[in-house]
Amino acid sequence: MTAKVCTVGDDLPVAELVAQAQNGDQRAWDALVERYAPLVWSICRRYRLGDDAGDVAQSVWLALVGQLGAIRDPAALGGWLATTTRRECIRVVYAARRLPVAGQVLDAADIPDERAETAEEELLAAERHAALREAFADLPESYRDLLALLLQDPPVPYAQISARLGIPVGSIGPSRARCLEKLRQHPALAALIG
Repeated sequence: MTAKVCTVGDDLPVAELVAQAQNGDQRAWDALVERYAPLVWSICRRYRLGDDAGDVAQSVWLALVGQLGAIRDPAALGGWLATTTRRECIRVVYAARRLPVAGQVLDAADIPDERAETAEEELLAAERHAALREAFADLPESYRDLLALLLQDPPVPYAQISARLGIPVGSIGPSRARCLEKLRQHPALAALIG
């Protein structure tokens, strides 16, 4: 089987890069690494791994090589990498704590700051917003209108929503539940939720 040649660029969707990398395209793999290496390194920095950060990053990329064909939703690769990196960082941190180094004193600076804004959090937030926008755009117009009215600040009374949309007040709650369930089942959001 011959490897496909890909035109790698920043504008290629992640799913396309994953598909090409699965088919043996080295340039697609390199583009994935280049795109997501900052995410992996930012998580490693958050855990203050020092010299172990390189080992963690290598373990994450090796895990991806082994799992590339099993990724359920290639568009959610950033989330998969973030989760895998966090787990590997935690594994390394706990392993280091079990083997105390002579004279080592626990310092507050060595504890990861859970509130620190990182590139990882920004990337994941951007992925969540994009998935939500995609799912919202695929809803029927009547569902979009209902959700838009329900999310207004200050809140719109049900009586006004009923009058604007021409639906009974008693059906607003059940309609909202159907809208939210339809959003949850959208492939873009289901990948992030699952």
